[in-house]
Amino acid sequence: MSLLLVHKRDGVTTLTMNAPERLNGWTMPMMDALKEAFSVAARDDETEVLVLTGADPYYCAGVNLAATLKLAHPRKLHAMIVQHNQALFDAFLDFPKPILVAVNGPAIGASVTSATLCDGIIASEKATFSTPFGWLKIPPEGCSSVQFARLMGERNAARMLFKEGWKPTAAEALEAGLVQWLTPHKDLMQKAHQIAREW
Repeated sequence: MSLLLVHKRDGVTTLTMNAPERLNGWTMPMMDALKEAFSVAARDDETEVLVLTGADPYYCAGVNLAATLKLAHPRKLHAMIVQHNQALFDAFLDFPKPILVAVNGPAIGASVTSATLCDGIIASEKATFSTPFGWLKIPPEGCSSVQFARLMGERNAARMLFKEGWKPTAAEALEAGLVQWLTPHKDLMQKAHQIAREW
């Protein structure tokens, strides 16, 4: 089974993270597949807009640390985390075409912070957004300490990133400014494709 499904239509390339039994978590193979697909789409003349989504029921449970890290000296481990995080977020930041994210279900951690680096987020009514950095006592990642405040204002950004650990529903995320569109779950991909074609 392919970890990443690729569908192309009318100038829109849709990438579907396809590991539902692992909640589409970002294992090393999944991150490698995403980076490779981004690279291919960047060079593909038929791809005008990229849409990223997940196989139900989750959008993505974030980085699967157990499946990406091996025991090592703390300095080596830290360097490895920094290297992989930078490569992952750079794939989003450096992509030369518009990226839309169609969040079909719960989104956690890096899958939320990376989504805010894209050009727009379409949320299914089943979506939720969690960035539990405060609970885990780790610093916010993926430019989120800046980008969340730009999108939602300082107060809502702090609610999500720090001690409160606010996990907005799709409707709350729309009201706060984290997402730009909200749609019934069954219409998510149709809506995402429509928005992509109008981009």
